Amino acid sequence: MSNSAVLEGVLERITYANEENGYTVARVDTGRGAGDLLTVVGSLLGAQPGESLRMEGRWASHPQFGKQFQVDNYTTILPATIQGIRRYLGSGLIKGIGPVMADRITTHFGVDTLDIIEQHPKRLVEVPGLGPKRTKMIAAAWEEQKAIKEVMVFLQSVGVSTSIAVRIYKKYEDASISVVRNQPYRLAADVWGIGFLTADRIAQAVGIPHDSPERVKAGLQYALSQSTDQGHCFLPEERLIADGVKLLQVDTGLVIDCLAELAEDPEGVVREKVPGPEDGQPVTAVYLVPFHRAEIALAAQVQRLLRTPEDRMPAFQDVDWDKALAWLARRTGATLAPEQEAAVRLALSRKVAVLTGGPGCGKSFTVRSVIELARARNAKVVLAAPTGRAAKRLSELTGAEASTVHRLLELKPGGDAAYDRERPLDADLVVVDEASMLDLLLANKLIKAVAPGAHLLLVGDVDQLPSVGAGEVLRDLLAEGGPVPAVRLTTVFRQAQKSGVVTNAHRINSGVPPLTEGLDDFFLFVEDETEDAGVLAVDVAARRIPAKFGLNPRRDVQVLAPMHRGPAGAGHLNGLLQQAITPGRPGLPEKRFGGRVFRVGDKVTQIRNNYDKGENGVFNGTVGVVTALDPDEQKLTVLTDEDEEIVYDFDELDELAHAYAMTIHRSQGSEYPAVVIPVTTSAWMMLQRNLLYTAVTRAKKLVVLVGSRKAIGQAVRTVSAGRRCTGLDFRLRGGTAGEVPEK
Repeated sequence: MSNSAVLEGVLERITYANEENGYTVARVDTGRGAGDLLTVVGSLLGAQPGESLRMEGRWASHPQFGKQFQVDNYTTILPATIQGIRRYLGSGLIKGIGPVMADRITTHFGVDTLDIIEQHPKRLVEVPGLGPKRTKMIAAAWEEQKAIKEVMVFLQSVGVSTSIAVRIYKKYEDASISVVRNQPYRLAADVWGIGFLTADRIAQAVGIPHDSPERVKAGLQYALSQSTDQGHCFLPEERLIADGVKLLQVDTGLVIDCLAELAEDPEGVVREKVPGPEDGQPVTAVYLVPFHRAEIALAAQVQRLLRTPEDRMPAFQDVDWDKALAWLARRTGATLAPEQEAAVRLALSRKVAVLTGGPGCGKSFTVRSVIELARARNAKVVLAAPTGRAAKRLSELTGAEASTVHRLLELKPGGDAAYDRERPLDADLVVVDEASMLDLLLANKLIKAVAPGAHLLLVGDVDQLPSVGAGEVLRDLLAEGGPVPAVRLTTVFRQAQKSGVVTNAHRINSGVPPLTEGLDDFFLFVEDETEDAGVLAVDVAARRIPAKFGLNPRRDVQVLAPMHRGPAGAGHLNGLLQQAITPGRPGLPEKRFGGRVFRVGDKVTQIRNNYDKGENGVFNGTVGVVTALDPDEQKLTVLTDEDEEIVYDFDELDELAHAYAMTIHRSQGSEYPAVVIPVTTSAWMMLQRNLLYTAVTRAKKLVVLVGSRKAIGQAVRTVSAGRRCTGLDFRLRGGTAGEVPEK
């Protein structure tokens, strides 16, 4: 190995980037002319083509690719040559200047270009086509760029990548350096994309001691928020302490003391005795404050709705049901089965009711019947579902307007709703479909907004995966001994029995392997090798299904993978599917961000809740198609499933991921004409019955499994082990702090 060296050059293009570890392969122009580009490898996360870099590292020789420079770290510097300046300005670094304008400006001012922009920006109007308005914009963007650069230099000195540094700057602006220096753990809570581990690294770099109580408290809150990402509303105290010790590598005593301090802090954590998730034995639960508040409020509000003497649909207390149902049968042309009839009566006569059941059992027809009868008595009916796709489907089914829960409540930036207890929804009946997707926080917001006396009907399939967010609301509402009346539809209707998709969904749900021979809507392609299964799944989705069934690969076919990582995981398959369905073409604009390339026509999904975008926020799981990409304005436009146009600045593209393939968890509440599911032994730990059941029930017409029989067998046999930690069913039964019954 040779000693360390320094290399300066303009970053021409990134040929490969792994967004998980930042490893990058790039081509750099060192200005030796003749178009001679050098290959550099290493961590260049955040560097953009067009920037001039000073890279520290060492020279190495690669058996296949020859001489390379291995980068240990880099800083961006202002370019010195006209060609460098032109590339730098044209890279989209500064709003208002694209490649064409960069060309004009550098042609006019030459090597002095950057000095002119900095010292005499008014002179930019000398450039043909640049008016005073654009000049002002460029000057402002340059100033901001300079301020960011200062913050960047500091942040890079404490080991933060450029892309994260931009986000820190956007959040705190001029206060960035002071926050990072004095309160680095705030970053984990405030800045999306920074977890405790990154904040901890920064804290170490600015000299915060390993055993400082600030660090331990932040670590405990991080461990709790990680567990809410896993679906838990609380953690048992012993488990949290053990997690804390492991994460922080400090003494148990210190963790216990800091946890006690957090419990004293009104914004810290709440400790309370509740029945444990496994055996109902009392445990000391530790909650983050918002989850504790939501659980208590949700239980209280359900009780309140059930008990209120008011009734906004009094006609159904003493209705002649035989007559009402006969009228309904004439109107819909079909009679209700006994369990459906029970559900209709329940929804119209009780204030809160739950309807659950698998595919083909007539949930939709039952819901339509409830709505028809309510409308016949002039009731105001409001329909909602957690996702845009599910709302669209509910609307098609009932012929009435349905919206997402977020839109219905008119969530505001920061997540507060326009409708709540003080200002409830003007509705006599609120119907929410796909209720298995409601997590604790959203369910609490929703139920708060239901007026006293109004009826609430929650409809969903409790055997599907629970919500992505914390809680198991639907399951807790259905728990034995609880106060909420419910009907479970179990009979599969005759016409649905002809469907292989429906039949196999019920087989899987009852622990029997699916039939994969002789059906025209359910297929298995056997491929035992994980990598080959991934490649085959792509071929099936992009080429074979469109050819055989005439379906559109982008709109009608969805690949659903058990996990994100690995050769048959959603991440890798997205890359292959993009190449197959939306390949790069000359003249088609594209934008590389981290390890992804975005193109017009790409199918994408939002991967975090962002309350500041769109009319009422854009939420984790929203899917859309990229309709425009503007390198000059550095903006990308997505048309979502809800027919809303959302504009992303290029530096916000980490909120988007490709959606040609997605994890089964992310597909909840959506339906697709055709679904392709790679089921391989490499996903062994993830293979569970409710996972496969959820994937199969996403398909309207066609399911293709690709993978091994062994893996499918594993999924069908495995009933998911641990219940989520939630206290909702206990609270619904009237349980309060400190009175957990000993079993």
